[in-house]
Amino acid sequence: MRASVSRIVLAVIALVMVASVVVYSKTAVAAPATTTTVEWAPRQLTATLKGSGASFPNPLYQVLISVYTKNIVPGLTLSYQSVGSGQGQKDFIAYLTDFGGSDSAVSSNTVRTQAPDALHLPMVLGGVLPIYNLPTIKTPLRFTPEMLVGIYKGAIKKWNDPRIAAANPGVKLPKSDITVVYRSDSSGTTSIWTDYLSKVSGTWKSEIGAGSTVKWPVGIGAPGNAGVSSAVQKTEGAIGYVEVAYALGGGFTLPYVQNAAGNFVQPVLANVSAAAAAAVPSTDLSKLAVSITNGSDAQAYPIAGFTYILVRQSTYTDVNKAQALSDFLYWSLTEGQGASNRLGYAPLPENFRKASMAALMSVRVKGQPVLDAPIK
Repeated sequence: MRASVSRIVLAVIALVMVASVVVYSKTAVAAPATTTTVEWAPRQLTATLKGSGASFPNPLYQVLISVYTKNIVPGLTLSYQSVGSGQGQKDFIAYLTDFGGSDSAVSSNTVRTQAPDALHLPMVLGGVLPIYNLPTIKTPLRFTPEMLVGIYKGAIKKWNDPRIAAANPGVKLPKSDITVVYRSDSSGTTSIWTDYLSKVSGTWKSEIGAGSTVKWPVGIGAPGNAGVSSAVQKTEGAIGYVEVAYALGGGFTLPYVQNAAGNFVQPVLANVSAAAAAAVPSTDLSKLAVSITNGSDAQAYPIAGFTYILVRQSTYTDVNKAQALSDFLYWSLTEGQGASNRLGYAPLPENFRKASMAALMSVRVKGQPVLDAPIK
């Protein structure tokens, strides 16, 4: 079943890629007709780059990599392995990869002692949502913060629990047991999910807490967003949490979650974007990672987060590889942002997109910048 989920996600990727190729290919070859201003274009470099990390943005990254290496810079070999944020951080810190993917910030202690020049580049926004397997329920369920905390603490054990029924009047809920599914690997998606639960419940914060791994009170574990999606698909009565692209790829209904303003909202693009409406990037380019769960905006989807690419500000030694990586990431933050909508991700707010580009411009090899491009 997990393989079937992966095939569905990859099929979505393939469809998006076909549409994206047309758009990005045109962008790559277009030239100004009446001005002498030279537009930035990726350098035609030959290099091999490796990355690993979060499964949250993997569908998007695979699209960007495919389009870029097939149509923009064909001399570049670029790979990204979806292994979870925790493993991605470990690979990056150990210099096993050229860049990392993470939905959670590398801890300040780890940065200080093991990766002092690590930069977190916000790349895109995404929503994390509860998915469930209830064949008799045809309309999207509504979840309150108390319901999600109760389910994941094991206090709500049946789908027809009065607390679920109260939020879903008129819905004939089954009497079946609830099977909780959580991420078994070190996961940025888990970090976003538990950060949210910690914000809405003091009990959850004090007893379980937030992080890429926690000691779950109940449930069964599965690796990766795809693994959670597969486990829920094959277990009637199950509930899990995944990023929007995996919910769409697995054919799940997008539920409503009650936000801090009391409104029930779905994890659609406008609501995920609203989650970052009040967020302001730090002027310290080494501190761009920020939590946006349980945002105050009336439209905000409450379980949302940035996903980051980890790069090294000053310890790359191969100029050619550093230039090739910087070009790809700059392209992803400009031309490539259009692919995010098609896969269910929300593009970065302008203030964070420009902050991410500014951080990218600060990358140096032997004191020399590897990228000179407009922040636009």
